[in-house]
Amino acid sequence: MPQQPAPTLFVMIDGLRPDALAKIDCPSLSTLRAQGASTLAARSVMPSVTLPCHTSIFHAVPPTRHGVVTNDWQPMARPLPGLIDVATGMGRRCAMIYNWEPLRNLSQPLSLDFSWYRDLSYLENGDDLVADAAIQYIPELNPDFAFVYFGTVDTWGHRFGWMSDEYLRQAERVDRQLGRLMAALPEGYHMIVQADHGGHDRTHGTEMPEDMTIPWMAYGPQIRQGYTIEGPVSLIDTTPTLAKILDLPKHRDWEGHSIDEIFV
Repeated sequence: MPQQPAPTLFVMIDGLRPDALAKIDCPSLSTLRAQGASTLAARSVMPSVTLPCHTSIFHAVPPTRHGVVTNDWQPMARPLPGLIDVATGMGRRCAMIYNWEPLRNLSQPLSLDFSWYRDLSYLENGDDLVADAAIQYIPELNPDFAFVYFGTVDTWGHRFGWMSDEYLRQAERVDRQLGRLMAALPEGYHMIVQADHGGHDRTHGTEMPEDMTIPWMAYGPQIRQGYTIEGPVSLIDTTPTLAKILDLPKHRDWEGHSIDEIFV
């Protein structure tokens, strides 16, 4: 039998602007950039809002295709399988650990092997508790694919303003939680870490560069080290790239493309 792909972790830091990294102490994100492949010029989608962005990420199509354009739940206008649905159909075990409830609709019913949710994205320590859960359950369950969502940086942007001192300090706090999670993972993991959108003032959702530009990082045995991605990256490219790492077929309706230049 062919060898199973290495387990893969996808981490979302909601609302993290790439230019914030130069203003904060972020050893975990710096390590990912130094030891993996990255760009600070990846692109979000319009509207650059959390649920439309995540629906686009996991289904590799823009909002004009799936029809989810607000944070209020609605079924996709033209449904298609997402990453978790395809992975489960190919026998992969998938897990989600998150603290913003609308994300439960990123996969179809019966697609998840494990799910952990608490309404924590509005608490200062809300992502600490997400990290605690991920540190406990990911090594224990050893899923083939796990999604971990940190929501507080976005909340602090709305509360205090993007690039405010409070926002930057919260980003540092989440970087520490990411470092705790990275240290707890067994050897051989692949990781993609990114944001869904940026922000300006106390909002986001526009075509402004501050809203649309996001960091995107990949790390693992198959990934080039210390590599700056030269080509364009859109968040709809994340699922095809994860599918390649997980040795999954690209669904015919996915419009994104694997970022092949990151691979060794």
